[in-house]
Amino acid sequence: MAGANTTPEVLIVEDTLAMALMYQQHLKKAGIKSQICQSGSLALIELRKGKVDTVLLDLQLPDMNGLDIIQEMDGTNHNITFIVITANGSINTAVDAMRAGAYDFLIKPFPTEKLLTTVKNALEREKVKTTVQVLKKSLKTNQVPGFVGESEPMLEVYKMIENVANSNAAVFITGESGTGKEVTAQAIHKVSHRRDAPFIALNCAALPENLIESEIFGHVKGAFTGAHEARKGAASQANGGTLFLDEICEMDINLQAKLLRFLQTGQVKRVGSDWSEDVDVRIVCATNRNPMTEVAEKRFREDLFYRLDVLSIELPPLSHRGRDVILLAENFLKTYAAEEGKQLKAISPKAQELMLDYHWPGNIRELQNAVRKAAVVYDGIELEPHMLSLKTAELSAPKEKYKLIGVAGETTGYTPQQSLKTTVTVDILQPMTRIEQTIIEAVIASCNGSIPKASQILQLSPSTIYRKREAWIKEGLEQQSKAS
Repeated sequence: MAGANTTPEVLIVEDTLAMALMYQQHLKKAGIKSQICQSGSLALIELRKGKVDTVLLDLQLPDMNGLDIIQEMDGTNHNITFIVITANGSINTAVDAMRAGAYDFLIKPFPTEKLLTTVKNALEREKVKTTVQVLKKSLKTNQVPGFVGESEPMLEVYKMIENVANSNAAVFITGESGTGKEVTAQAIHKVSHRRDAPFIALNCAALPENLIESEIFGHVKGAFTGAHEARKGAASQANGGTLFLDEICEMDINLQAKLLRFLQTGQVKRVGSDWSEDVDVRIVCATNRNPMTEVAEKRFREDLFYRLDVLSIELPPLSHRGRDVILLAENFLKTYAAEEGKQLKAISPKAQELMLDYHWPGNIRELQNAVRKAAVVYDGIELEPHMLSLKTAELSAPKEKYKLIGVAGETTGYTPQQSLKTTVTVDILQPMTRIEQTIIEAVIASCNGSIPKASQILQLSPSTIYRKREAWIKEGLEQQSKAS
């Protein structure tokens, strides 16, 4: 049976019609369209049409087990998010579903709020996945090394790119050197309505101070020594498109005033000219410095900063991106091994472990150079640890630190750099993994559930916390399965 909606966001697969209608009504009140199927065979017909990406799936169906649907769709090109529903006594079935690829599960009976939160999270996940696919297709990722990743911090970046792309407001990208600021600027341009117009990039730190004004605004013939002919600047060249100003905080303070005037008027005045011309450009800028510090130190104009910092994107360092480092390394290895005519096809488990433990102070650029060097210098089938030239000091410095103070058998308080609203106490006569879990969960609770805030207190990357929590959830499910 199908609901009245012609463009459902969620497919409800439930053989008990009263339950299905109840779920549909709850979703409808939350503004979520849905369609109902009362059997597995009908659900498969709908799913193969490729029009629905999120499924609320009861595992006990009259004609098949819901696991069969998950497994069958796993072998297709459809990337579907399954939320499975199971009875209270079937926690082991939920574990099997998660192993088969389900996104989340609900155990009957569950409150309406839990249903809506889980479905909304799944729909948001689908939206982000769609954005990632559009970006990858638009950017032709294999031609733009660096824009690869599926970690939580990068999903947030993709989401921000989607949100800001079609605005005309300025975008300010921050992040450490080598994190991919120009690639992000290109992504914004290539998924925007300006995609068919020029993308012009200028590195403010690489241009001589006496030439940067001419590079941005252009000049007329004879404007200065060496100006043998008139020349359009980057702002005019980017007319209708995007002007990317990299390392914006390196710009001379006097030129900043002229850039501010350009942003306010939309007019370009070439060096040596008495007249101005109108241009239509979207400004995207970037820096590896802290712009607020530059403003406080009077090296960057405050009025210009607030004119540029309308929309902000902060890129995570590579050390905060978890297994993205492996995806990036595999991407680089494929490219450079082909270029060098080498047989390197994979990264050994030990090399992967080394990459995950290393801090990568040079971020993606350092990883790219390390893999390229290995492809040039070494032969073999797998990339091994000794092929990577990594800094010994960085390898010896632990990425994750926390401090426990106490005596065996007593409780102990966790003292982070930032004070907590509550005191964290743990029994240290238990495995270290349990102590770690207690501390992390308590800090997250103290931060009102904000993992980014908790990551700052704990000095752990958000992706590390997400990964640990996922492992704890799976471990808990398996223990419940064994107990039942």
